[in-house]
Amino acid sequence: MPDPRPVASSWSARALAFADRFVRPAAAAIDREDRIPDSIVRALAHEGFLGLGLPPEWGGSGGTMSDTTSVFETLSAASAAVAVTLSVHLSVCARPILRWGTDAQKEAHLRPLARGERVGAFALSEPGVGSDSAGLATRYRRDGAEFVLHGTKMFTSNAVSAGVVLVFATRDPSLRGPGISAFIVPPATTGCSVAQRLEKLGLRGSETTELVLDDVRLPADAMLGPEGSGLKVALSALTGGRVGIASCALGVARAAFEEMLRSARARDPEGARGRVAEAYAELASARALVREAAELMDAGAPFVRAASVAKLVASRAAVSIASAGVDLAGPEGTRVGHPAERLLRDARVFPIVEGTTEIQELILGRSLLDPNESPNAY
Repeated sequence: MPDPRPVASSWSARALAFADRFVRPAAAAIDREDRIPDSIVRALAHEGFLGLGLPPEWGGSGGTMSDTTSVFETLSAASAAVAVTLSVHLSVCARPILRWGTDAQKEAHLRPLARGERVGAFALSEPGVGSDSAGLATRYRRDGAEFVLHGTKMFTSNAVSAGVVLVFATRDPSLRGPGISAFIVPPATTGCSVAQRLEKLGLRGSETTELVLDDVRLPADAMLGPEGSGLKVALSALTGGRVGIASCALGVARAAFEEMLRSARARDPEGARGRVAEAYAELASARALVREAAELMDAGAPFVRAASVAKLVASRAAVSIASAGVDLAGPEGTRVGHPAERLLRDARVFPIVEGTTEIQELILGRSLLDPNESPNAY
């Protein structure tokens, strides 16, 4: 059978060695204790993974999006929590600052992110505001030369460990999209605090929090991009982030497939042939779509549709293969701590994060059915 792992590159080979040395031995404890050891984060920084895909002139490690997705897949096959933490740092914090930031902002914030001196976080969702990104309630106002932010963010990734949080707020909720701006917020800023860390079904170890902004005062140069461009910043970040999160889902699908093979060979290889064949087809399809989206990004070509279909198919493949893996493992596969059980819990999160399945279907349906709709309008 063809090897289901990523095509070898220097980055994927480094990721495989890193996963074998640091991540895989700790994966069960990360899930059980809902915490990634600081030593793994430091090792990610030391190996240059926190700067992957970012230009060396800003402290990054270089590498392409294709390299980045192969690293995410490899790390996610060992621990989805580690891969998602890295994906959030790169895809929806560092990359938006690279694209939208001034040179001064890049020097102050992107360089330490790229060097691995800080971890990046992303704060868009709010209580009662999930997929409707234009309906934010977190407010900002001008006060002399400063901006003042007030509100609550929910499901904020990486906020506990972050040195930089990308926060989105509106000057007037009635304006919806045009009223939203993006801000670079150091978590140590007075009034910015983590109210609670949320326990989740899967991706345990990846920090997900409620973030409170209680009259947080920021200098004028904390705004990322022009005033009123925040929704554009957020949606462009999420579009690129979908390629990253799709590769994380692909890693879980691959690990679940490998676990499925072990169970099938041990229990009933004849009876499992059909399910294994179907799972392999799902895995191969997801990988091809993730690679296509990454290659489009590397080429500077439009990739919105490719990102949505990659995220849609990879998320579904992860859930489908992980579910079949539990079935083939039998009663042992339902026990807490069994690899098949953990993989299924991790897989189930991917259809929700970085844009739900329904949002991907909406984007794809509009771009395919509306003759006046650009396939890359989001």
